[in-house]
Amino acid sequence: MKIIITSIFVQDQDKALEFYSDKLGFIKKEDVPTGEFRWITLVSPEDQGGTRLLLEPNDHPAAKEYQKKLFADGIPVTMFGVEDIHKEYNRLLEKGVQFTMEPTEMGGVTIAVLDDTCGNLVQIIQN
Repeated sequence: MKIIITSIFVQDQDKALEFYSDKLGFIKKEDVPTGEFRWITLVSPEDQGGTRLLLEPNDHPAAKEYQKKLFADGIPVTMFGVEDIHKEYNRLLEKGVQFTMEPTEMGGVTIAVLDDTCGNLVQIIQN
């Protein structure tokens, strides 16, 4: 068994698709209409056959509340690995990405936290 898709709730699928592809650099894998919303997945350019990230609409009241509370408490909803966190941090700053935590060493790893503009905090980590 392996993980093939992981999802995050987003407030606006179009805005999320733009952020995750244009700012973070993920590649759109699927974009299929599913009624009112779309099935949108992205993959890492470094592993295009790997785990897909699903941009899930937060239309359900429980999803909205979950997303809102995690954001308010400063809890990232997911984590992405990077080779060089300082290089990635600077690249993203140049693209206008806002961070709530700059690169910080914690127990042998370095992490930073960014705001995805779609209701989520996302952690990037360098092992």
